[in-house]
Amino acid sequence: MKATYIDYNETNSFSSTALCYLAQDSRLKPFVSYFPTLENFGKLIAEKKATADRQVLHDVVLRQYTETLPGDTLHAQVNSNIKLLLKDGTYTVTTGHQLNIFTGPLYFIYKIVTAINLARELKEKYPENDFVPIYWMASEDHDFAEINHVNLFGTKISWDAQVSGATGRLNPQTIADALRTYQNSLGISKNSDRLAAIIQTAYLEQKTLASATRYLVNALFEAYGVVIIDADEPTLKRQFADIIEEDILEEKSFRAINEASAALKKAGFDPQVNSRNINFFYMKSDMRERIVEDGGLYYILNTDIVFTQEQLRSEIRSFPEHFSPNVVMRPLYQEVILPNIAYIGGGAELVYWLQLKQNFDQYNVNYPIVLLRNSATLTDDSFSSKLCRLHLQAKEIFKDTETLKKEWVLKNSRHSLSLQEEILEFQALFEKLKLRACKIDPTLLPSTDAVKARLKHALLNLEKKLIKAEKRNHEGTLQQIESLKERYFPGGGLQERSENFGIYFVKYGDTLISELVRHFKPLDSKFTIIEP
Repeated sequence: MKATYIDYNETNSFSSTALCYLAQDSRLKPFVSYFPTLENFGKLIAEKKATADRQVLHDVVLRQYTETLPGDTLHAQVNSNIKLLLKDGTYTVTTGHQLNIFTGPLYFIYKIVTAINLARELKEKYPENDFVPIYWMASEDHDFAEINHVNLFGTKISWDAQVSGATGRLNPQTIADALRTYQNSLGISKNSDRLAAIIQTAYLEQKTLASATRYLVNALFEAYGVVIIDADEPTLKRQFADIIEEDILEEKSFRAINEASAALKKAGFDPQVNSRNINFFYMKSDMRERIVEDGGLYYILNTDIVFTQEQLRSEIRSFPEHFSPNVVMRPLYQEVILPNIAYIGGGAELVYWLQLKQNFDQYNVNYPIVLLRNSATLTDDSFSSKLCRLHLQAKEIFKDTETLKKEWVLKNSRHSLSLQEEILEFQALFEKLKLRACKIDPTLLPSTDAVKARLKHALLNLEKKLIKAEKRNHEGTLQQIESLKERYFPGGGLQERSENFGIYFVKYGDTLISELVRHFKPLDSKFTIIEP
């Protein structure tokens, strides 16, 4: 495969805040530790105060793998990286995501590949240290509707079930119908048979969705040493108990994050998330509900559970695993229990991380370097030839369909369709008319401007009619442009945000991931177009 790289701003698909971050806009400096460069990682390593209990982390991760995989199937590279977590000179490079069935959209895969490659680049730059790529499973998230479906070959496949509570704790046995539909959609080939067998074992032989996801991700990425962690663990939560207590009982995080969000807004950037007074859920078995304070009592919404302050303090100390962080506290939990120096996320994640540094600072926890994950479009064998026949550059297909068609017609028509020169001449003429009218009677100026506006509007309408007429003369070519857009931009958006990796795994097998690893460049801030 070969890769072409374009700037993110040429994709018309990323927020202005994300683009400013990639450009290292000085207005964002107060909201980050360092911008992502190899040299800045060296600075962060030098000042890093790791709070993680490495022995506990190692033991928890190893036990989770042992519960998911048969005793002798842990890949040597994964086993080696788990052992490296015990060493003081080891740092983690983390990405995280919800437990989307069958991995969900392509960017799930892209996040992990970005973590793999960044860990490799850091090891090459700082050989005295070790860097372990981590996939953090968002197992405590309870939004089942966000993870229960996948798009494969244009078909939406859904896991229909009535569930509640943390998704990582769900029993995946009821996914059988969706799994069979997914398997049947893969077709018949060596690669499809292999993927079908992996997901069969993952979802029908594991007891929880977290274990199923660990099995699947490990099967895809074990050769690259990716370590998978489920932080829904009492021993890990115990390290976070002090912060849980301060957030709930003192509302410290609420104040810090609100102040940072206001400052971000003042700097010209829109915040992505809102902090609550209490940023933890109460979580037990199949229940995960918000905690709210009223009159000195702490209520668990949609239940009859009520705590006094002292009862809640005792509950946090005795059962920290009953308290689940929301979107603004999960990053802090991550940094407390991992020796982490980088977090890799999507555009929306990148923006809300900018709201969190002040909260990290008040708890004396190092804020990592945040990277935008690599993004890509995967193309087929005919991609380049189609672009060539249409006289298009790869970056041009990221424009919206109507703009692309209009620009193509203007560029390829034998006729002059633009009336911009005529409009400029017309405007110059009206400036002369305004001077003449002003000399005769200054009150005629508004009337002159009104006539000018009407005539300009008429010329623009004429231009649209000329272009529309010429489009009819190129109807076949414009249909090819529409087909190209529909093929690579399903639903009008980036391919990576809707299509599942299974489409491409069936075609390329393990080569798919190895080629992504070969071409993704985490620190180059470029969008990748990959062709066979």
